[in-house]
Amino acid sequence: MVEDILKKIIEQKWREIEVSRKETPVDALKSQCDGETRQFAAAIEARASSGRPAIIAEIKKASPSKGVIRNNFEPVLIARSYETAGATCLSVLTDVSFFQGANQYLKKARGAVSLPVLRKDFIVDPYQVYESRVIGADCILLIASILEPGSLEQLYRLAVSLGMDVLVEVHNEAELAMALAVSPRLLGINNRNLRTFDVDLRTTLDLLAEIPDDTLVVTESGIHTRENVELMIENNVFGFLVGEAFMKEADPGKKLQSIFA
Repeated sequence: MVEDILKKIIEQKWREIEVSRKETPVDALKSQCDGETRQFAAAIEARASSGRPAIIAEIKKASPSKGVIRNNFEPVLIARSYETAGATCLSVLTDVSFFQGANQYLKKARGAVSLPVLRKDFIVDPYQVYESRVIGADCILLIASILEPGSLEQLYRLAVSLGMDVLVEVHNEAELAMALAVSPRLLGINNRNLRTFDVDLRTTLDLLAEIPDDTLVVTESGIHTRENVELMIENNVFGFLVGEAFMKEADPGKKLQSIFA
């Protein structure tokens, strides 16, 4: 069932890309790729190098598995709450059909704060990389499980050439080997099994031995308590992407402080 959902997401993504191409040709997007980007990876590295948790705080309204997570959804207020609470960067869901996200949410959130922003979406085509740059993303997510090795490298190199950073996400050893082939600066390890939706923090810990020292690891999913944070830091993992644990709270920033204080 989960694989069917992922398949549906990717099929829908290709349909959306074709519609977008007709509305805004890729050459028109390329002409709009200007302005300064904020240094996403550098912000993570600076925090991690000082032995402090580098928190990518996520702005997400819904998900296919949980439905609507946050009814009172105000991206600007959430972004400001995160910044005040000490987040290092933001992550904004822009997928419309399955996560109730929007490109406009990223624009609004980024415009309200000084933090670098990750576009969290299912990126499968160069068109989306240009689009990400135009809407203001400082970093994009590339998910190894939905890409072929050649596509991963193409999209990675294109994003970097446009001044963006890239968070390459993996779930297992095979995907890790594929990701390491592009020598990623940032490597996300998703602790959520895409087939069962089960979450196990050992997913991150079990892959650490295979990862070069100069690659900064970001653990994703399953961080809900101080104990979870301490477990990762004890294993020299200082990058954290957290969304659901914050989004369920009335004040997301306050929850961030309580977990990472």
